[in-house]
Amino acid sequence: MQSVYIETTIPSYLTGRQSKQQPISEDQNATRQWWETERKHYRLFSSIFTFDEASGGDPEAAKLRIESLAGIRELEIPVGFEQLETDIIALFRLPPKAVIDAAHLALVILHEMDYLLTWNCTHLSNAILQKDLMDYCGYNKLHFPIICTPRTLIELRSL
Repeated sequence: MQSVYIETTIPSYLTGRQSKQQPISEDQNATRQWWETERKHYRLFSSIFTFDEASGGDPEAAKLRIESLAGIRELEIPVGFEQLETDIIALFRLPPKAVIDAAHLALVILHEMDYLLTWNCTHLSNAILQKDLMDYCGYNKLHFPIICTPRTLIELRSL
């Protein structure tokens, strides 16, 4: 069974109020569909970074996000994590507000997760950045995960 790392945008889209903006609303619906019908086909993992981010903001919304993560195994911080995180920050030239994205990626790479599931298409599910990450991982003989949205995993399973 393949592994999926759940990044913070997933519980946010899963539990958030339905957006009035059509693209976001469609993404929320895809997240809910994946959660209800597809997640059972994968081993789910997350991390302290996701739990910390999900705990922020409105207390009622945070409670729903944290509840959605119940039962998902938390990955430990492995040896080499800090160096890889630093390298990813430099590679992607991440702004200070986005360094947590490097933490998610470092964990997924070092724990050899099959997928990183996210709606963060700026710093994670971004084809240009993924090409740079693929080159970096290949050069350093590291695992390269598939970084995608719930919609992508739904479509892949329906092929």
